[in-house]
Amino acid sequence: MTQASRPFNFSPGPAAIPHEVLSRVSEEMLDWHGSGMSVMEMSHRGREFTSIYEAAERDLRELLQVPDHFRILFMQGGGLGENAIVPMNLSRGGIVDVVLSGTWSHKSAAEARRYAEVRIAADCANADGRYLDLIPATDWQLSRDAAYVHVCSNETIDGLELHQLPDLKALGSDAPLVIDCSSHVASRSVDWSKVGLAFAGAQKNIGPAGLTLVIVRDDLLDRALPICPSAFNYQLVAQAESMFNTPPTFAIYVAGLVFQWLKGFSYAGKTGVAAIEQRNIDKAALLYQALDASSLYENRVAARSRSRMNIPFFLRDERLNEPFLAGARDHGLLQLKGHKSVGGMRASIYNAMPLEGVQALVSYLNDFEKRHG
Repeated sequence: MTQASRPFNFSPGPAAIPHEVLSRVSEEMLDWHGSGMSVMEMSHRGREFTSIYEAAERDLRELLQVPDHFRILFMQGGGLGENAIVPMNLSRGGIVDVVLSGTWSHKSAAEARRYAEVRIAADCANADGRYLDLIPATDWQLSRDAAYVHVCSNETIDGLELHQLPDLKALGSDAPLVIDCSSHVASRSVDWSKVGLAFAGAQKNIGPAGLTLVIVRDDLLDRALPICPSAFNYQLVAQAESMFNTPPTFAIYVAGLVFQWLKGFSYAGKTGVAAIEQRNIDKAALLYQALDASSLYENRVAARSRSRMNIPFFLRDERLNEPFLAGARDHGLLQLKGHKSVGGMRASIYNAMPLEGVQALVSYLNDFEKRHG
């Protein structure tokens, strides 16, 4: 099946993977580079997989311009798991500041409370308890003695994105910033001078579920609580170069191919992450413009806080929800139903979603409104 003949998959995760990567995986499935083995059959300590791992780590560091004083860890556990692993490694059983910006930051706070005292630096919910805008960092109430400050820099369910990372030192805090960037990792550049640790489940922008990326500053590696399992102890994982526990080898392999695809990606005269960021900006702008111009659909998130990756929207007449989804499927537009906790629709337009997919969605939105608006 070619890219042109495949439906457009708007799933929030596990999500679409670039067609070129899937084709490469298919070609190499039974015999990786003449080794006689599938990557799924390789020893994680063998020279074949070692070369795959080293290339993936090197390419990711180059793509995101990760400084030398950060370690890149390939771990298991997923985004929710990492929300527990972070406080076990960084909280020291003390105080953690959390910015509540939507569903996932609530999950982060709940997990951190198992190991530390959680203080809410900001709660972005409106009077109805909905998350439609972000509170500026200058209005956060930061603790002087926090072990770290946690933010979800893109809320997958609620559709909010923190487009500029805060400078905590300028806000009077010496705590490291921890960002859950699961749903926008590798979609834009990162100012590492403002970050202590970033983590991301791979299944949205990087590859298959089962792999979690952790990028952590060297000076934060030795803070784990005694109860932290060895396989989740950042210092031990770093010392073993992500091989302390058998890593998710196939997911790392696919992620490595995605990194290669991203390195070679070009758009609007740019390459790599700069190119994919520009395309993401253009895709999001196209879809938001269509929604804002409509009398049938609405996106409720404040313009300054809108996500480029996850765009929730609602039909003003909810009786049309099922006909809308059925028609979308008939037009090859898949998995547009919103999360059960918020309802409506959601289009997740991660890196792998081509501009043509968003154009097809906008065309369908317009056609459906002409018939039902």
